[in-house]
Amino acid sequence: MGANEAKERAAESVREAKERSGLTWAAIAEAIDKPKEWTVAALLGQHPIAEVDAAKLQGLLGLDDDTVGALQGQPYRTGLGDSANDPTIYRFHEALAVYGPAIKELIHEEFGDGIMSAINFKIEVSRRQDPAGDRVVVTFDGKFLDYQW
Repeated sequence: MGANEAKERAAESVREAKERSGLTWAAIAEAIDKPKEWTVAALLGQHPIAEVDAAKLQGLLGLDDDTVGALQGQPYRTGLGDSANDPTIYRFHEALAVYGPAIKELIHEEFGDGIMSAINFKIEVSRRQDPAGDRVVVTFDGKFLDYQW
């Protein structure tokens, strides 16, 4: 089994264990003292999890040794594949298709020639009450990286 396949199987095992446990993603993140957004991404295969945290998760969720080992492995990050067809993920593509050029222009105007890092990066997902219907608030917080010639 390849590393990606192991990560995918581990993610499925984590989802099943989470459901069995009745824990929220926030509670799982709190147990390893990490941000919930990072924790979910890591448990779904996008970041390696430190051995000490993997051991805590094994006890918390009742994960088997193969799953814990896969969670600790370095991910091989690829494109979105079929996940791009998910309506929630697709809406982010749609929002960037509409607002991406404007975001780029505003970054360049404010910071100069460069990009926002997705490696030195934080993300926060929260809910905001609104009389017209609750709002999803997603904050991207990436370090500015200037192009150096």
